[in-house]
Amino acid sequence: MSAIIAALRTAVVPRGGAFNELLPHQLAELVIRALLSQTGIAAAEVSQLVMANSLGAGGNPARVAALAAGLDHVSGLSIDTQCAGGLDAVALAAALVDAGTAEIVIAGGAESYSRRPLRAKTFADQRPAEFYTRPSFTPDPEADPDMTMAAGELADRFHLTRQEQDQFAIDSHHKALAAASRLTAEIVPLAGVTGDVYPRALSLRLAQRTPALAGTVSLASTAVEADGAAFCVVVSDKTAARLGCGFALTVAGYQTLGADTRLPGYAPVEAIRRLFERNPQYQPQHCLTEMMEAYAAQAMVCIRQSGLAMDNVNVGGGALARGHPIGASGAVLLCRMFHELRQRNGQTGLCAIAAAGGLGSAMLLSPWGTQG
Repeated sequence: MSAIIAALRTAVVPRGGAFNELLPHQLAELVIRALLSQTGIAAAEVSQLVMANSLGAGGNPARVAALAAGLDHVSGLSIDTQCAGGLDAVALAAALVDAGTAEIVIAGGAESYSRRPLRAKTFADQRPAEFYTRPSFTPDPEADPDMTMAAGELADRFHLTRQEQDQFAIDSHHKALAAASRLTAEIVPLAGVTGDVYPRALSLRLAQRTPALAGTVSLASTAVEADGAAFCVVVSDKTAARLGCGFALTVAGYQTLGADTRLPGYAPVEAIRRLFERNPQYQPQHCLTEMMEAYAAQAMVCIRQSGLAMDNVNVGGGALARGHPIGASGAVLLCRMFHELRQRNGQTGLCAIAAAGGLGSAMLLSPWGTQG
């Protein structure tokens, strides 16, 4: 059984902010080096780096990050499952360790919205290249809605008012502000930034002044594009024992799936349902939960339809209060969960996230040593 023994991240900074000159591998390097320092693991001991990145346009960003962090012997495994990538990277790392093919794996994600490359399609008939900002997530354009429009459809289908969604966003900001001092333990300072910069004392009056983006979905109830990185260290039981870890988590269960591409925000509901069907010893309403907040509508529907207890969800604020560094967001959830569970004796955690293309991923985390 593998163990997650450490988790750290950068602050999450909206696009064009303090991280606007940093590339994904530079964001990743800082966190990776900090994890090695914190755990006392030598660079030569690392078996693999699994890194999610969605906007970097190839080049094996995990290998680039490994080289930047002094892990020259590590090949680097890059994945792109969009928003879910950071969480999926951790699941892959645990699988590598559990299979006995790796002893120590660093896993997570890094994203720079600020430095994302321009994308263009070329044509066989020599027409000028056509630039685009959003790739296709399905072969059928009719089944590939804009994510904001899909969030608006989800809100309509489940009868969520704008005020409810704006209030959910306000609550996320308030929780993040209240938790700011304890969040410093998980954040590696970078470019003079020591904490998430976006949380604010948002009021309903201010929220309702923001423009509507799609039906009842507003700017206030939508996570901003952001830069950031988050990683964890996954090791074998033997290595965890050797290092004398005082606290660690294990992946007690994991589910990823494809669902209706027209309602991508609903996919975590299906992932969570299957996850608990396969792990009936756990109850969703008792789990501390980190639910991705790409949109208030998406988060609210997933929380309600999955039977989660709102008091247990995003206790330190969510992405509506931080921002959304796509490939890193799932790893930010994992990092938040690691540090929240550290303060709680024996509680189980649930991380869940939706992604473009109708993807949903969910992970159960329990204290290391309580399994099997």
